[in-house]
Amino acid sequence: MNLSTFKQHLSTVDYPIFQLANGELVPEHYHVTEIGLVSKEFIDCGGEMRNERVVSFQLWYADDLEHHLTAEKLLEIIDLYEKKISMDDLPIEVEYQADTVGKY
Repeated sequence: MNLSTFKQHLSTVDYPIFQLANGELVPEHYHVTEIGLVSKEFIDCGGEMRNERVVSFQLWYADDLEHHLTAEKLLEIIDLYEKKISMDDLPIEVEYQADTVGKY
């Protein structure tokens, strides 16, 4: 999903919910601890140069069970990010630590 589509979805809900690839939901008291632009340049096994760019959302939760990030607040955070970092409408990658740090 690209950032623009994600923002459109946020405008239709009160509280964003993240679901992991295994179907498990991220606890609703999560924090978005970081939003960033990740750029990776590499050579694949065939010698082809590759370049990947994604918007990364880092999610984390603690014992503060009363914390509930609203969609409106997350849109404000994204807006601040977009003002600081110029970028295209890139795919989103979610980083989340359950047993290990995973990217989705």
